[in-house]
Amino acid sequence: MFYILISFVSFVMILSKSFINKPLSSNVKKLVSNGFCGKLLSFLASRLKTRTIFLPFSFFQFSLGMQLQNKSCLVSKVEYREEEEEKASLLDLHDLPLDCILEKLSPSELCNVAQVCKSLREKCRSDYLWEKHMKMKWGKILGDSAYRQWKCYVASKSIEKNSNQHKNQKTVLAFLHAFLPFFWIKSKSEKYIKSRPDDSIAALYLSLENGKFWFPAQVYNRENGHAGFLLSCYDAELCYDSRTDTFQARYSPHGRWTTEENIKWERLRVPPIDSSSHVLHISDCLDDLKPGDHVEIQWRRNNEFPYGWWYSVIGHLETCQGDGNHCQCHDKDTVILEFTQYTAGSRWRQTMINRKNHREQGNEIEGFYGGIRKLHSKEEITKWKKLWPTKNVE
Repeated sequence: MFYILISFVSFVMILSKSFINKPLSSNVKKLVSNGFCGKLLSFLASRLKTRTIFLPFSFFQFSLGMQLQNKSCLVSKVEYREEEEEKASLLDLHDLPLDCILEKLSPSELCNVAQVCKSLREKCRSDYLWEKHMKMKWGKILGDSAYRQWKCYVASKSIEKNSNQHKNQKTVLAFLHAFLPFFWIKSKSEKYIKSRPDDSIAALYLSLENGKFWFPAQVYNRENGHAGFLLSCYDAELCYDSRTDTFQARYSPHGRWTTEENIKWERLRVPPIDSSSHVLHISDCLDDLKPGDHVEIQWRRNNEFPYGWWYSVIGHLETCQGDGNHCQCHDKDTVILEFTQYTAGSRWRQTMINRKNHREQGNEIEGFYGGIRKLHSKEEITKWKKLWPTKNVE
């Protein structure tokens, strides 16, 4: 051991001048800056410069310092790990308590939590979390036709996006094909192009909120309550404005779009009949109609216009005294429909239909009357009465 130390001291003494008189080269600097060897050389160099090196004692002093330093680092790491273990994470919870927490969050809070990490993003976009919010805010104005249109909207956006991506990647692949066989790029791009579009309830909710998705619904008293549309309800394409909490509507009466803004929630409803506004509704309640029944009847200006639903009440025939005990109106083929929002002398005040063979009837002057649906819900009847004008129109 003594000879080894003597040899090592001789080697160090030979190199001492270069450490004392010359700056360190780049390679030596790299060696000095790394690991145990680097620290040892730095220690010896400092001792040689001051000419105070005593090898056995100095080597023992250096070794003891390294041991204390390593022990200090180890203690610091253990303490750090203990602190990390003491910190609780939301992801440490089981699925059931985590779901209970997420169910209490509002839509904006769910969006904020979804930005934390990929795992929470997938959790926060689950349909079961958004079904409650969708039903609470949009359930009364979104029907089956709106959900079908949403599917078409997502599919069209996906086709458009994939088409653009395919064009861009096709150009890049054509350029690179002459240099390398980029088959893995092609397979990866095709896999991405065929990825599933986002048709989740969360995506629908957010698209409605930001006004990107136009959906079908019906509007009461269209065109800001114009006298010609009082107590009527027409199909429209709607878009939500979150800044004013109102809607913009587009109507298509006769080959052109008519728009209306600042429509409030209470003027909207889900279409009661899931069919086109140009299709005649087949009435199934004609045999049951009697005076006092509340109904909606289709009406349009001419054959090129869409139908709107108009509120009416079944009245008594002229030959009937209006006495409930002796009224025979429900046994007659003729049915009187009264539109009491119009004055008594108005040509729009009432019309007659035949309950046995009723089809679309009318003319270019008074318009065309179509199918009839009887109102059974008190909520529907109350809705129409709340929209009643302050005074009758002619």
